Amino acid sequence: MDKIQFMRLWDLYGKLLTPNQQEITDMYFNLDLTVSEIAEQKGISRQGVSECLNLCKKQLQEYDDKLQHDRLLAEGDLLTSFMMTDVGIWAEKFVKSHPEYAEDIAQLTAILDKDYSQEIAAGLKKLGKE
Repeated sequence: MDKIQFMRLWDLYGKLLTPNQQEITDMYFNLDLTVSEIAEQKGISRQGVSECLNLCKKQLQEYDDKLQHDRLLAEGDLLTSFMMTDVGIWAEKFVKSHPEYAEDIAQLTAILDKDYSQEIAAGLKKLGKE
């Protein structure tokens, strides 16, 4: 498992780890500390940190094997991407054959191209999931 996959699973399931495992993985991901730096701060061996991270990887993968959230999120992301691409292609073709609707299609493509990050952040905040 590469670091990006580990991080994605950690984002999904990290709260299921023990407090000590959460602390070590938080130091590893959020503070971007090396195994040696974590070992020094925690007062344990580098091998202990490595074993903890490896166990966390294994546990997170087991959680995902059972719950499949990572796969479902990836499928949703891909579905959205494919649909957005198809709608964009359709809009381009449509406006060529129906120039009288160019203004309406421009509004549609503006919606497709809009950055919704602020709306997403506000929505997550309302849900208490920020």
